[in-house]
Amino acid sequence: MDPLSIVIYVAILLFSVIFHEVAHGLVADKLGDPTARYAGRLTLNPIPHIDLFGSILLPVFLLLINSPILFGAAKPVPVDYRNLRNLKWDMILVSLAGPATNFVLAVLAAIVYRLSPNLSNMGQELLFQTILLNLVLGLFNLIPIPPLDGSKILASLFGFLDRNWMYAILSMEKFGFILIILFLYSGLLNTVLIPPLNFLLNFLLGSNIGI
Repeated sequence: MDPLSIVIYVAILLFSVIFHEVAHGLVADKLGDPTARYAGRLTLNPIPHIDLFGSILLPVFLLLINSPILFGAAKPVPVDYRNLRNLKWDMILVSLAGPATNFVLAVLAAIVYRLSPNLSNMGQELLFQTILLNLVLGLFNLIPIPPLDGSKILASLFGFLDRNWMYAILSMEKFGFILIILFLYSGLLNTVLIPPLNFLLNFLLGSNIGI
């Protein structure tokens, strides 16, 4: 990846992960938990959202192992699920808010991409990277590995059967860093993400684009 592409990637990454986290906090606030608002995290200012692992170490790690998929994360917004009006259903809604925001950003960028055939190469690259990165962020966060959003959705669904199962899944978040690194290093990330990623890219852009 050349220096210009890295700059574009980092700018889009910060933009995308901040919107992802703010969406979590906004939905939680609407559903009864003001923790993120009180912590000053419902802001687009990148400084409160920068995370050492997700915003810096993870992208660098993916670059070092020549991963075909590059992404990162912001510092998770604080959510106190005890404040939610309906714990299980509201946890699902809060967890879905982040990935859903990324998918919306990807769709909006794809609309502009397809309706602007005379864009410069820089403009096309910017839009394509926005689409690609937001699809990756949305799909990756839906994987049910703690502490990703998918694990909270899974925990909530199990909670309808037995609340102890829900808490057992949520308790695994302390091992999240190790689980994610193993998932990335083993190559399982590519196996899980690339097929749906390629499908969505082709669907949104109307052409046969593969990663």
